[in-house]
Amino acid sequence: MRVEHGRTVLPGGLRVVTEHVPGMRSATVGLWVGVGSRDETPPVAGAAHYLEHLLFKGTTRRSAGQIAEEIDAVGGEFNAFTSKEHTCFYAQVLDTDLPLAMDLVTDVVFDAVCADVDVATERSVVLEEIAMRDDDPEDLLHEIFLETMFGDHPLAKPVLGTEESIRQLAPAALRDFYRTEYRSPEMVLAVAGNVEHDEVLRLAKEALAGKQLGPSDAPAPPRTGATGIASTAGITASRELVLRSDDTEQAHLMLGTRALSRHDDRRFALSVLNTALGGGMSSRLFQEVRERRGLAYQVYSSMACYADTGFLSVYAGCQPERLGEVAKVLREVCADVAAHGLTDAEVARAKGQLRGGLVLGLEDTASRMSRVGKNELNYGRYLSVDATIERIESVTVGEVAALAAAFLRDVDAVAVVGPYPHVDELPADVRELPA
Repeated sequence: MRVEHGRTVLPGGLRVVTEHVPGMRSATVGLWVGVGSRDETPPVAGAAHYLEHLLFKGTTRRSAGQIAEEIDAVGGEFNAFTSKEHTCFYAQVLDTDLPLAMDLVTDVVFDAVCADVDVATERSVVLEEIAMRDDDPEDLLHEIFLETMFGDHPLAKPVLGTEESIRQLAPAALRDFYRTEYRSPEMVLAVAGNVEHDEVLRLAKEALAGKQLGPSDAPAPPRTGATGIASTAGITASRELVLRSDDTEQAHLMLGTRALSRHDDRRFALSVLNTALGGGMSSRLFQEVRERRGLAYQVYSSMACYADTGFLSVYAGCQPERLGEVAKVLREVCADVAAHGLTDAEVARAKGQLRGGLVLGLEDTASRMSRVGKNELNYGRYLSVDATIERIESVTVGEVAALAAAFLRDVDAVAVVGPYPHVDELPADVRELPA
């Protein structure tokens, strides 16, 4: 199967990237906007995610009901998501319904009304989403961990905003954020599936005719920052332990360190380290914590690479009385990998897991759209699957060991959610983690 890619910059600086996948009967249209929670000022905290909801409430041509009816009538999916650094609106449909998907996505993103009454309705919805996150200890833990990890850095802001900030966001402030941040030079229109680049261009030009585009025909450059560890990125947080006391059945623990930006070539080696450490059933953490000792049902490591920094973290959920022992084992595993690295077999398994996960994850057009869209937005270019696999395969045991020594010796942040009234009542092995 020969996959073909196309890239064109339209007037107004909007980039159109496509991936033609023969044999598929679907197509996914995604409009990526290079704005996320890190771009918000304190008075509009949560605005990017709020807008993600609000734009579906109606345009100059369609009501919210009409938007829902049109996508349901063709059996498609129309949705959106917001992250720290971008927002994406996407529609997945049969390939024959590509014109409708293109028209719906561009209409919602470029011509939303943002009426006062809709702002009020969606305020309640967003507040419910915040409450739902707070009722999920693992989701809440992740937010607390990032706030602890990044301190005053914009990446510490929760994507959803806070209950206080959402209640205070005025309709005028949201509309101003929409007008100033949704600029076509910072957007990427990504389409994948049984599509032809020229046909996508024709549909895009037709859908965008008469719409207000950006002031420049040149695309905005990729978001960049200092490469390497986050200590160079203006982060002021010190090593810290934070507890959110909650009457949960389990204790939830996350610890980690600041790591690499997505512009650091060592990120491929970091992915191998993360996978071998806690990315699967054969990983060090899973085998030691769950299989050998039976201390936790869920234990894993994770990583994220942003424009100017990133993190590597470890999570475990366990019975409250076992938290101290779990913390001790997590620290011992990390210390051992930091001191001695990983075996050849562990590195080889991690590479195979990453390779398989990458390829199998591209079995649908939505995943393919996401890959080409994020590559263009984050790097201004496309890194093919084969090239990515080559980068993964080229990682050496020594490179992984060097990153383990750099990022697993110390702990920059520790967060706990569980039934402990005060930090002083946490087990000593937990309180000593950030020391």
